[in-house]
Amino acid sequence: MPQNPPIKPFMEVLSGRRQAVPPIWMMRQAGRYLPEYRELRAKAGGFLDLCFTPEYAAEITLQPIRRFNFDAAIIFSDILVIPHALGRAVRFEAGEGPRLDPLDTAAKVSTLAADADFGKLEPVYEALRRVRRELDSTIALIGFCGAPWTVATYMVAGQGTPDQAPARMMAYREPDAFARIIDTLVENSIQYLLGQLKAGADALQIFDTWAGVLPPREFQRWSIEPTRRIVEGVRRQVPGARIIGFPRGAAAQLPAYIEATGVDAVSIDWAAEPSFIRERVQNRVAVQGNLDPLALIAGGDALDRSIDDVLANYAGGRLIFNLGHGIQQETPIAHVEQMLKRVRAYKG
Repeated sequence: MPQNPPIKPFMEVLSGRRQAVPPIWMMRQAGRYLPEYRELRAKAGGFLDLCFTPEYAAEITLQPIRRFNFDAAIIFSDILVIPHALGRAVRFEAGEGPRLDPLDTAAKVSTLAADADFGKLEPVYEALRRVRRELDSTIALIGFCGAPWTVATYMVAGQGTPDQAPARMMAYREPDAFARIIDTLVENSIQYLLGQLKAGADALQIFDTWAGVLPPREFQRWSIEPTRRIVEGVRRQVPGARIIGFPRGAAAQLPAYIEATGVDAVSIDWAAEPSFIRERVQNRVAVQGNLDPLALIAGGDALDRSIDDVLANYAGGRLIFNLGHGIQQETPIAHVEQMLKRVRAYKG
C-alpha cells in the first residue's frame, strides 16, 4: 500500500487545519544571533557571496533547524536579489545595509530592464534543492520575495530611509514611472517564486516591510494590487500554492488585503490589536506572529508573559507562532530555547 506523506504541521495550518500545538519558526532565524552563522559569514566575505553560494546559503538555512528543530526553514537570501537580476548594482555596506544605484527620476526608470536574468538566481534555486534533500520530511521549506512596493522603495532611494519618502514622493509626482518599476517587479517576482516552488519550496512568503507607511488609497494601489497580481500569477501555474503575506504595520487594512489578494495567511506585527485580528482576520485566514522581538531579548518573566499573550489571543484558531518581525542580533540563544519550550508545552 502507498505510504501517506508525512504531516508538516506548518503546512497543515496553511491548508486550513488548526494544530493543537502551533507550529513555530522565526523570521530571520538564519542569521547573526547564531555563532555558527557569524563563523561562516567571516569565512565567506560579503553578504551577497553568502546568498549566491549554494553550499553556504543551504548551510545557513539549516543551522537554526539543527539547533532548534523549528517547524519551517526559510531559504537564506534577500529581497533585493530581484533588482540584482534586473541588472541593478546591489551591494551591502557593513553596518549600513543595502546600497543601490537610485532610480529617482523618470529618465532613470526608463533604463530599467523589463526581464530579469534568472541565471543570476540559479544559486538560490540550487540552495533550495540542497535544503530540500537534507530537511526532515515533517519540516516545511519556505521560499520568499519582497513585495513590489517594499523592493521599489530601495530601488528609488538607493537605500533604506526612515519613512521611504523618496518612493512615496515619486508615486505621487510620477505615478507612471513608479508603476513601471512596480509592474516590472510583479512580473519578475512571479517567475522567481515559481522557480522556488519548482526547486522544492513548500510555501511562499511575500514581505511588504514598508506597507505601513502608505495611506489607504496608496496602500490599495501599491501594496494590495501588486501582491494580488503576484498571488494570481503564481496560482495560474501552481493552483494550490500556499502563500503568506506580510504587509507590516497595516493591521487596520488587513481585511481588505486578505479579501483582494487571496493569501492563505498573514503575518501580524506585535502592535496588532488582538480582538480585531481574531474577529476580522483570523476568522478568514491563518495568522502568523506576533511576539515582540524585544521581549525575546528581554527573556525571563516578561518573555513568558508575552508568549502566553500570543497563545491566549490566537492559539484558539489557526496560528503559526512567530515573531512580529525578524529576530535581532543581540538575542540570547537561551531565550529562543525558553520560547520553544513554552510554546511546545501549550495544551490547546
